[in-house]
Amino acid sequence: MTAHPGTHTSRRSSPASYSANKPELVLCAVEEPLARAWRQVVDTVDGPIRVHRGSVLDVPAQAVVSPANSHGWMRGGVDAVYSLAFPEVEQRVRSAVLAYHGGEVPIGEALVVPTGQLAPAWLISAPTMREPGEGLPPDTVHPFLAARAVFRLWRDGHFEHGGEVRHAVETIAMPGLGTGVGGVAPDTCARQVAAAWTEVFPD
Repeated sequence: MTAHPGTHTSRRSSPASYSANKPELVLCAVEEPLARAWRQVVDTVDGPIRVHRGSVLDVPAQAVVSPANSHGWMRGGVDAVYSLAFPEVEQRVRSAVLAYHGGEVPIGEALVVPTGQLAPAWLISAPTMREPGEGLPPDTVHPFLAARAVFRLWRDGHFEHGGEVRHAVETIAMPGLGTGVGGVAPDTCARQVAAAWTEVFPD
């Protein structure tokens, strides 16, 4: 894997050995505190992971992560950015939440919907909070639960048409999980995402 300008890549990664059983994960940050926190954990995990300082939408990825709320409303933070870029995506998320989760996705689960665009083609909704705009306590584990849900979905999940997520998604672009409206400290988010990766992809 070649690092792009302005990115930091794990020295432990080896694309040839990971391409079949792990996605490439691009940890995105618009603000420097989160970018710094991402960079501090990249070398602590094993896999094709890099840091991108800038918008998640600037990353050439097949899927982007939405750190949504359990009801699928996408009105604030990076979700509002997604809603502008993909005009039908909020309705698709809401419909999936109603169809598969009875109106509320539990924290620790995730779903995937098409964006309506060629790239990124998919949006993975992984709630970090139950209600829109909910602040999270300092001892929250929601970033860990949301990240683990994303990685499990990639590893084990299927699209509505039956295809495996891992066969269609090579690269996942992930913004901070709960670091905006949720108020989670960047270091807390970064450590929990790294822990989730290690749990789902242990070797």
